[in-house]
Amino acid sequence: MKATRAIGVSTWVWTSPLTDQRLAELAPRIREWGFDTIELPVENVGDWDPQRAAKLLDSLGLSATVVLAMAPGRELVAADPTTIATTRDYMRRVVDVAATVSSPVVAGPAYASVGRTWRIGDAERRDCYEQLRDSIAPVVEHARGAGITIAVEPLNRYETSVINTVDQALEALTGLPPEGCGVGLDVYHMNIEERDVPGAVRRAAGRIAHVQVCANDRGTPGADHLDWPGIVTALDAVGYRGPLVIESFTGDNAVVATAASIWRPLAPSQDALAVDGLSFLAALVRGGDRP
Repeated sequence: MKATRAIGVSTWVWTSPLTDQRLAELAPRIREWGFDTIELPVENVGDWDPQRAAKLLDSLGLSATVVLAMAPGRELVAADPTTIATTRDYMRRVVDVAATVSSPVVAGPAYASVGRTWRIGDAERRDCYEQLRDSIAPVVEHARGAGITIAVEPLNRYETSVINTVDQALEALTGLPPEGCGVGLDVYHMNIEERDVPGAVRRAAGRIAHVQVCANDRGTPGADHLDWPGIVTALDAVGYRGPLVIESFTGDNAVVATAASIWRPLAPSQDALAVDGLSFLAALVRGGDRP
């Protein structure tokens, strides 16, 4: 029997940065299509009003998840104390936003700015993970107090040197409380870095806090070569009951397109990417039924 599972979509599919106006336009359509959850990026605190968003989503019956954005200069490792302190402050404020919109998680690469890469030896990596645990611990405690989990996301080798795999994430988070700090899985990155994606899901049992999905090329889930039945079976086996959230990006924003390497259309339209992805995932996890 298939587990009941919510399906969500990130507003990054259509826009960046998110604003109150764009959320007001997107959220009713997202709900009408049949999504349960909307993922709200906080590129900068203040881009959109969390109280206004909470009222809108409540009126539509949509739940929320929140993701942070590790822009250049946001670092928790291999950085000076001032940079680490300002990054922690940003993360705490994102936790407060998440609490306002009732998101159970704040997900993303909560360790270093996206695109920052350098050669790391074994000893330096161990030191880096120790520094990460020290740097993120106050944010985790703040999140725990709000009933929120920080979902630390491994990224592929072209976007970070720090955490690329599930095993590295588990090592880096050793000693941090699972109820406040878990692993965020993104199948796009896993397809690049994991030799066995369902196997990596199983190794993360007990620490999976969030799951993002898309095709192997960042396009529509299902229009790809991924082992979706195996992935979902593994998630069910380890007891993950959170949503599957489609994350992709629009090529209309030059900054986002460059950061995510969106050099060509990934679907006939951004709407089609979301709607066709929802249809595929609904068939996969609920036999095609929609809310």
